[in-house]
Amino acid sequence: MGEWDGRTVLITGAGRGIGRAEALYLAAVGANVVVNDPGVAVDGSGGDRGVAEAVVAEIRAAGGAAIADAGSVADWDGARGMVERAVAAFGDLHAVINNAAVEVNRAVDRLTEAEFDDVVAVKLKGTFAVSHWAAVHWRERHVAGARVDRAILNTASGSGLLNPLPGQSNYAAANAGVAAMTIVHALELSRFGVRVNCVSPSMVRTRLTAAVPGMDRPAADFGPDPRDPMVVAPLAAYLVGAGCPLTGQVLSVRGGGIAVDNGWSRGAELHTDGVLWTESELAAGLSTLDLPDPFATLADALGGALGASGRAELETMIAAGLDD
Repeated sequence: MGEWDGRTVLITGAGRGIGRAEALYLAAVGANVVVNDPGVAVDGSGGDRGVAEAVVAEIRAAGGAAIADAGSVADWDGARGMVERAVAAFGDLHAVINNAAVEVNRAVDRLTEAEFDDVVAVKLKGTFAVSHWAAVHWRERHVAGARVDRAILNTASGSGLLNPLPGQSNYAAANAGVAAMTIVHALELSRFGVRVNCVSPSMVRTRLTAAVPGMDRPAADFGPDPRDPMVVAPLAAYLVGAGCPLTGQVLSVRGGGIAVDNGWSRGAELHTDGVLWTESELAAGLSTLDLPDPFATLADALGGALGASGRAELETMIAAGLDD
């Protein structure tokens, strides 16, 4: 018996990209997989149940066990339904990977209320909704005496954590919220033996990253493609596997590199002899601090994809892209 034999994982957004790679990887190592994906477009419009069913067919053809679910994570009852479907099909649920996301890129002066709400509903509320119903099930099992390793793995993004991507007020805010919620849920759910972690993929080729500078670069003629969604799958499998001790961690993944994300941390400080600053004191004091340059931060996060003239190219890209 392998580590994943008899264990069931529910993966949202598993019809394409990173979620699909995780589903294929986990099924290959022996997990029962619930492939959730409503088959919507990048902006959340439309829907096609066949997207999830195609991944299930691929898994079954390889000898794995999987079922499809086309519910929306943003729908409270839909989130409950996918958890119940996992338990009904396989007897229990051991792990959840919250991967679902939609994206609408637009500058703050052009982003509509609906575009903001729709992205946050899927990424942030959807992560919470699925986690909530999984936690309800696990609480009931724990009270009944079941002591089985269980885990939640959330998926965030460099946008909101490391990369201040222009045009992503909604997406960045939602992903930052997911990372913060990871820590909260790790603390809350430890009493039921549930571990909660988060991965933040960067420069991975998906529908959502197609427009990011540098993503269209061809892979090397030899070796694995560092932008292939499959680079995330081994870490995801480890974090939701029964042998993993980690909880409350946010880990960035970029090619073969994994880094610990520490979130907002205190930097350089100023102090005044009194309690209230004067504006002139603030002007003088703040000018001495080593303050981050958001353009430099973004250029560094993109791995130098924009070259030595990164700042100018970024400013041009922002002006052209956000005024559409």
